[in-house]
Amino acid sequence: MTAQTPEPGGDALRAEHVGKRFGAVTALSDINLRLGRGEVLGLLGDNGAGKSTLLKILCGFQQQDAGRLVINGEEVLLKSVDHARSLGIDAVYQDLALINQLTVYHNMFLNRERVRGTLLNNRSMRATAREHLDAMGINIPSVDVPVASLSGGQRQAIAIARAVYSDAKILLLDEPFAAMGAKEVAIIMDVLQDLKGQGEVSIIIIAHNYGQALEICDRINLLQQGEITLDKVSKDTSVAELNDIVVAEYRQAMQERRRSA
Repeated sequence: MTAQTPEPGGDALRAEHVGKRFGAVTALSDINLRLGRGEVLGLLGDNGAGKSTLLKILCGFQQQDAGRLVINGEEVLLKSVDHARSLGIDAVYQDLALINQLTVYHNMFLNRERVRGTLLNNRSMRATAREHLDAMGINIPSVDVPVASLSGGQRQAIAIARAVYSDAKILLLDEPFAAMGAKEVAIIMDVLQDLKGQGEVSIIIIAHNYGQALEICDRINLLQQGEITLDKVSKDTSVAELNDIVVAEYRQAMQERRRSA
């Protein structure tokens, strides 16, 4: 693994020797990961490699059994998702946690609705949602339409915008390009490029598509069997190299299976 040397005080997040077990199963054995401030990090790996488990630890949904997390230079034991959010860490999963029947602006303010007296302040939420989406360059013709009427790319963009405008400084994206066509992927790429250009949000993207990850990410980590086996600046690796590493893993697993048969 070619590790990148962190700059002093330059990390938004570090995971040091993090491990996680579920009974007899070791999901993560020794994870060492760093996310620089304003950096976009691609976390790649096959199914079962431990990506989802690591994401759940980083967003406070689960706690590690070993190792430590350092957020903005301070060691933290994340006790819950709400605790992580209070520290500026938020995750956007594939299911997006949007309510299809509600309007765009109501989804933008889900669980943090603005009220005036005992009534929802729809005018304020509508105007702010429009302002936020426009500021991020997200093209939604109307914030009054239900999200069910939008494309997958637009819905993903709304979920990302909601996290950013909830003061997320570390954004964890679980397969943001999954099951999307080229036009929808382009929408999310534009949103992420804008965030990257601003340099105010640090992002980890879990992805299966190596080409898409290399295009948007500053650095790539490859997770295999509970450990990060590759850590490279994106320009210093390629789809071919990543494929070769994974194919070698498959071949080794097949050989071990034949020997044990």
